[in-house]
Amino acid sequence: MEDDIDRLRRREADLEAEIARLKAEIASGIHSPESGQKTSAAGPELLFTAAEKTRMPQIITDPNQPDNPIVFANRAFQDLCGYSAEELVGHNCRFLQGPGTDPADVARLRDAIAARRDVVVEIINYHRDGTPFRNELYVSPVFDRDGRLRYFFGSQLDVTRFRTEEGKLAESEARYRTLFDAIDAGFCIVEMRFDATGRAIDYRFIEVNPAFERQAGLGDVEGRWVSEVIPGIEPRWLDTYGEVALSGEPVRFESGAVTLGRWFDVHALRIGEPVQRRVAILFNDITDRREAETVLRTTARERTTERDLVWRASRDLLVICGFDGIYRSVNPAWSEMLGWPAEALVGARFDAFVHPEDRKAAEQAMDRLRSGAILDNLDIRQMAADGSERWISWNAIPQGDHFYAAGRDVTERKALEEQLRQSQKLEAVGQLTGGVAHDFNNLLTVIRSSTDLLRRPDLPEERRRRYVDAISDTVTRAAKLTGQLLAFARRQSLTPEVFDVAKGVASVADMVGTLTGARIQVVTQIETGRDDAGQPLACLIDADPSQFDTALVNMVVNARDAMDGEGRLTIRVRRASIIPAVRAHPRIRGDFVAVSVADTGSGIAPEVLDRIFEPFFTTKGVGQGTGLGLSQVFGFAKQSGGEVVVESRLGQGTTFTLYLPRAAGEAVAAEPVREPPPLAERHGTRVLVVEDNAEVGAFATQALQELGYVTHWVTDAQQALDALARDSAGFEVVFSDVVMPGMNGIDLGHAIRRTWPDLPIVLTSGYSHVLAEEGSHGFELLRKPYSVADLSRILRLAVSR
Repeated sequence: MEDDIDRLRRREADLEAEIARLKAEIASGIHSPESGQKTSAAGPELLFTAAEKTRMPQIITDPNQPDNPIVFANRAFQDLCGYSAEELVGHNCRFLQGPGTDPADVARLRDAIAARRDVVVEIINYHRDGTPFRNELYVSPVFDRDGRLRYFFGSQLDVTRFRTEEGKLAESEARYRTLFDAIDAGFCIVEMRFDATGRAIDYRFIEVNPAFERQAGLGDVEGRWVSEVIPGIEPRWLDTYGEVALSGEPVRFESGAVTLGRWFDVHALRIGEPVQRRVAILFNDITDRREAETVLRTTARERTTERDLVWRASRDLLVICGFDGIYRSVNPAWSEMLGWPAEALVGARFDAFVHPEDRKAAEQAMDRLRSGAILDNLDIRQMAADGSERWISWNAIPQGDHFYAAGRDVTERKALEEQLRQSQKLEAVGQLTGGVAHDFNNLLTVIRSSTDLLRRPDLPEERRRRYVDAISDTVTRAAKLTGQLLAFARRQSLTPEVFDVAKGVASVADMVGTLTGARIQVVTQIETGRDDAGQPLACLIDADPSQFDTALVNMVVNARDAMDGEGRLTIRVRRASIIPAVRAHPRIRGDFVAVSVADTGSGIAPEVLDRIFEPFFTTKGVGQGTGLGLSQVFGFAKQSGGEVVVESRLGQGTTFTLYLPRAAGEAVAAEPVREPPPLAERHGTRVLVVEDNAEVGAFATQALQELGYVTHWVTDAQQALDALARDSAGFEVVFSDVVMPGMNGIDLGHAIRRTWPDLPIVLTSGYSHVLAEEGSHGFELLRKPYSVADLSRILRLAVSR
């Protein structure tokens, strides 16, 4: 939109220059400079020829004839209005006007012609087919050397599309909301305050975008005056914005804010009506760039000799490289560290000396440098001349069509970091093992005690049911515990589907009040933008809805506990184009849905911030949490192709943001859960059971026989295929474990489908990396541990289908 308007302004400027040129030609044609005498025929011919040369629509009228008729219209004007020259010549311009033409515009034009002066007026004219167009009309009188008015010269510019788009821009506040929220640059709208002399003395923040705080380092500024937010702000900021508000002239500048200790690249322009005195400000923090530029300028100006000495003596790799990827200059350290002579490097591409596995990261870094960004601490492996590799940490600054880079050898540091990671892994495994053992011993204690009590003679029926219920409840808790562990390990078998995050959050938000209690205020903000019809845009993701709900509930519960039962909890859904850098990962650009849970609680201490996603790590008291809630959020985010980011300030609160890739297409309507039809009392449904674990296999066959099924149990996939080959008609459904020696359950299912496509297959598993990575391949899946009722239901469902 702004580009189109800029193009219009450039065309207007070109038009003004063209008018000046043509007027000069016209003046010289009407009065011949060679003879010094007026010309009666040559003048008009030169005038018409000059007007015909230009591609801009031009007309010439003769005020010395009655009603000031058109005496010439060039081809461009004929194309613009749709009339031929014969239809135009002899008529006054008013016949191009119509019902939509503003009489005030006509009056301005008429007054200027009567006064014989230049005028620029924007007016509605009509094409020959009756359709209107908005026309910016430039009218200028042409005099001869004696000062007599000879002609009126008119030049026209069709601005219909540009004025329409300007109108849309003013009326589409909701439509740019997505861009407003997503851009990385800071953006705000301010309202200026002036004193009696017209000097700007303050301004109030009307609106700020989410990136404002990150770029300016200021939070919670909406509705507040800058004198309150930044006491002692430099007067030049007020003067500059005040001038924009009064004059309407946009400005682009770079300036430092001493009170903030930052430099900014700022673009400011007036918006709205002039009386509103409002200014829109788009800005980026360029402190790092300015500091780097200052260092480079100082080095170039004052330390040229010293720089050359550093270039030769530095043990770090120094290089000047073009944005085409070609090395232009290297220092001697390349030869000393990696064994490459300068002649082998200069003129070669940079990626020829990068480890193949790191070339993608290096190319991405090159793209960032091309965009003007400064590169900080990029660790990649450089290849040495002898075929070995060294870890180099690169810093680079763009300059013109090239960049300067310095690389430090961090191979030893990397080795130490790897040793530290291995040590931390062992510590985490120990903590994980201890946590699992602790929680499972608690669960097993309940089960063991209940089974011992069930063996007591003459046990009343009421107590027997109580002990059986205790065992069942404990098994459910154990299954939940293993599910959280698998989610953290990204080994949970997910059932992804495309669904609208906003609706998912809304449904969970209905139960949040029950989780948080009456003293916590819960606010839900859906900021996904609106379509042309004004309806909220869908934010679709392709993930497991139940795992998403669990992750959201875990973040809410964590926020509730941090507020000690009282405060404000905000759940926010928005579009995002960047995942910020986190846990040593660079920031990632893309199309994401961001779900944030913010609290006003106690915050998280910096020294434990990096550990909060570890399983069984908790800062709560004994018995107040398992330490697995946030680890489930972490595992779900990673397994769904996203990320989870946490920001926290002690005493001020914490914000967890779950980033998930946005999905294309439409949300899939959830299928209603239906109960399969019951089987007859003596139905005798024949089941082929495939289970390599003796205890589980014995239990499954016994349970199925109790339910009226006829079972045949085999312990591996090959035995199952052999049994089907002997008598495939003897089985109505196959019930198979996934993890087995040799062929697994999924491969068995595919083999059965190829030979016996109508035979139903039900898979069961407590954990399988195949399921976690690839899903169930369309087979019915029963997760372990399962109840007898669940087993019967899924078999009945498979048979009924």
